[in-house]
Amino acid sequence: MATLAEVSNGTVSHYLNHPDRVSPEKRDRIKKAIDQLGFVRNNAAWQLRLGRSGTIAYIAPDVSNPFFSTIAEGVEQRAATHNLAVFISNSNRSRAREDAYLDMFEAQQVQGMLVASHDPIEDRLTQIRARGIPSVLVGQRAMSEAQPSVSVDDVAGGYMAMKHLIDLGRKRIAFVGGPLAIRQVADRLEGAGTAVREAGDVTLEVLNVTNRTITDGREVGRALAARPVNTRPDAIFAVNDLLALGLLQVLVASGARVPDDIALVGYDDIEYGESSIIPLTSVRAPHEGFGFAAVDLLVSQMTDEPPATPKQLVFQPELVVRASTSAR
Repeated sequence: MATLAEVSNGTVSHYLNHPDRVSPEKRDRIKKAIDQLGFVRNNAAWQLRLGRSGTIAYIAPDVSNPFFSTIAEGVEQRAATHNLAVFISNSNRSRAREDAYLDMFEAQQVQGMLVASHDPIEDRLTQIRARGIPSVLVGQRAMSEAQPSVSVDDVAGGYMAMKHLIDLGRKRIAFVGGPLAIRQVADRLEGAGTAVREAGDVTLEVLNVTNRTITDGREVGRALAARPVNTRPDAIFAVNDLLALGLLQVLVASGARVPDDIALVGYDDIEYGESSIIPLTSVRAPHEGFGFAAVDLLVSQMTDEPPATPKQLVFQPELVVRASTSAR
């Protein structure tokens, strides 16, 4: 190519990597040579030489959940502004798959990783960081100050959801969510429990589920609908909107009036909740900004610049009241 363009190999290298250093006349000759030869740049070799890939990775626990797919969209949009490509993977809530993806992305020499996990994973990220790849924990606050994270104050979110139901006059309230070993679930229950203890005359029933899906919500809904009316809760706080939507479908089909008989609050404020046959009251986490904040925090680690935001970035949730909890 250099011979055809009548320039040095160094000038060609500048054209490919720093075109501003090449005169317009030489750029034109090199471009014509590239077109004539059908040259395609070998990015793999270029990345190997530079020791970096120009890519980051996002490991999501469940991309079928609109909350995580919205975060992924934000990650892609923000990464593009930093001239970064994104590998997006779905662990399907499996720690084994998370570990496999971490191995693969480290082997691919990504510049950084965004990891949303329901399991303890900070020790593994510490090991990877020691080998030169930074990371941001997404969705839960890191236990170590050395591990950057972007999260929501789920204790506050659980409190505001339960306080809303109590303020409506509900006395027999069920919390539907699980497993309780997941920190986000435990934090939401902790906040809900505080509101119940403050009220004094309210009972809280905890109904543990495994996967937090619409299917799980339907199963709990069928179990509640089978109870005598006077033993059912008069309000439910579901740990996410998918559970709440499954509950809502079965309860309405069984003849229960929502919210007159049973008020219902979800969490995450996904689009499907607002457009449901009975619009769902939910605790809104700022998922639109999650992806942007996580990428910016990761880039600050990758470039060795002081982070523009705290390493432990915690968003405050917001209660969005709709028809599923309107007063009786």
